[in-house]
Amino acid sequence: MPTTTTYSVTGMTCAHCVAAVGDEVADVDGVTAVDVDLTSGTLTVESDRPVDPAAVAAAVEEAGYQVTAP
Repeated sequence: MPTTTTYSVTGMTCAHCVAAVGDEVADVDGVTAVDVDLTSGTLTVESDRPVDPAAVAAAVEEAGYQVTAP
């Protein structure tokens, strides 16, 4: 069952930030698409099944940023 979840991410300031977050989150098991919007600070994750929010938050933190809300 496809799932779409939107998160708020803090600390992103440029296109490199967007790419870093997108690359890390895309590697989370089950994620099929990622959209990162710098202006709004949102991260939209599409998956083929529900993805653990902690795994997404960990991927964002690995990129150097923080999820502030699921």
